[in-house]
Amino acid sequence: MSAESTEHAISAEAIEDQDDALSAVQDTEQGTNEGADDSEETGTSASRLEEEGDVAADYLEELLDIADIDGDIDIEVRNGRTYISIVAEEESAGLENLVGKDGEVLEALQELTRLAVLSATENRSRLVLDINGYRSERAGELQKLAEDAVGSVKESGEAVALAPMSAYERKIVHDAVADLGLISESEGEGADRHIVVSSD
Repeated sequence: MSAESTEHAISAEAIEDQDDALSAVQDTEQGTNEGADDSEETGTSASRLEEEGDVAADYLEELLDIADIDGDIDIEVRNGRTYISIVAEEESAGLENLVGKDGEVLEALQELTRLAVLSATENRSRLVLDINGYRSERAGELQKLAEDAVGSVKESGEAVALAPMSAYERKIVHDAVADLGLISESEGEGADRHIVVSSD
């Protein structure tokens, strides 16, 4: 089990390196452009995204079978990106293990799924994988984090630096901060890349 955890942790670091390289280009000084590649998504055909979802679902289904873990796979295409969710009707320790501490195993599995799609289609995938609603729950936590940071900045006038997080999570925070009327920037490199919220 420890060997698997180490492998997943290494894969998670690989994800951060790739996502951070992408987000470094996407981030503007305000940080609200971390999802600026949406313009590229406009040209992405629906059929390509559907194919991407099918390939990813087949890969994940095979993985669940090998691991003897029960789970239903749902595919959704929205905003030029494929979203895949694995859920179980009853609580499954197996699925929880696929999320891991702070979502590390989930991030690794997402990257492996993206690589499976790349291998089958020769197209780089930006699909998002969620397991047991982890990302949905985390999105709520990130919204609260952004609200607290904005409240602190408005009260003290001092910028607030948040803990490092993935490019996907940073985009959620950037959007939340922008909606609340303040500015956010991504700073740092690699695993230390984080958001700083300020009033100007």
